[in-house]
Amino acid sequence: LDAIGSMVAVQGVMVNTEAAGMVKRIAFESGAAVRTGQLLVELDDAVEQAQLRSAIASAELAQLNLKRVRDLRPRNMVSQSDVDSAEAQAKEANAQVDNISAVIAKKSIHAPFAGRLGIRQINLGQFLDTGSAIVTLQTLDPIHADFALPQQNFPQLRTGMVIRVTSDAAPDQSFEGKLSAISPEVDTLTRTVRLRATLANPDGRLQPGMYANITALLPVQQQVLMIPATAVLYAPYGDSVFVVKEEKDEKTGVSSQVLMQKFVQLGASRGDFIIVNSGLAAGETVVSTGVFKLRNGMKVVVDNQLAPDFQITPTPTNS
Repeated sequence: LDAIGSMVAVQGVMVNTEAAGMVKRIAFESGAAVRTGQLLVELDDAVEQAQLRSAIASAELAQLNLKRVRDLRPRNMVSQSDVDSAEAQAKEANAQVDNISAVIAKKSIHAPFAGRLGIRQINLGQFLDTGSAIVTLQTLDPIHADFALPQQNFPQLRTGMVIRVTSDAAPDQSFEGKLSAISPEVDTLTRTVRLRATLANPDGRLQPGMYANITALLPVQQQVLMIPATAVLYAPYGDSVFVVKEEKDEKTGVSSQVLMQKFVQLGASRGDFIIVNSGLAAGETVVSTGVFKLRNGMKVVVDNQLAPDFQITPTPTNS
């Protein structure tokens, strides 16, 4: 089963800032491979560090005040509301420390997963707003191949079946993987089923976004009826072929060969041939060329001396 598809990263994101700030350090090179958690960028956090020191001091003071009122409470020198207020102030001060610490943590941007970086989109000393793009990150090994097949192929599809991928970016190599996902619904516009294969890509020759030729290898070979594609008379009201039949003249008793037009349902093509799904039986003789000149009931004489050389895998020849 053949299809056209696209390569898709297993994981791919644009790494963005979560907090605003000036770029203090760039710790990566464009196109570099990175590991999970590796530092990519540091933003200036001098202001937040000062705020953190102030918040820590306030939290320590609130903690001392809380201890003091708790010690005075058994002697009824402070009310319970004073204790509750001191506890709330201590919690609020600690929360402020946590909040500023979280902002400081966001000033250091790390790789969320292992992969390969794209082109750097920032410069040293540049001020970045929240959500500013830094660099793309893609996981290249393994890699997905997304494609679609007609709904009539759905019963033949199974996760785990072998998928073969070729690309003009690597014409000397084919890649094999497994069908990893089958969409549970059929596209109502194209009547196709979306599929995803997963392939090993250790040398990175397949890149996300690449166009690819994809073949799903059926586990069992299927018997099909094939005829030369030139034998088909294509028409808006239906495709047909001309079958040669023996017919005996009732008056003279002489047999002759006549044409019978048969409408057919066609399938996929392979080289010079096309599959006939219905409308034609194995063993019937069809006219392979010049069908646009024929009509139903015409008498013919079969001469195969000049029959074209039809091939499943035709190759161009110089003449």
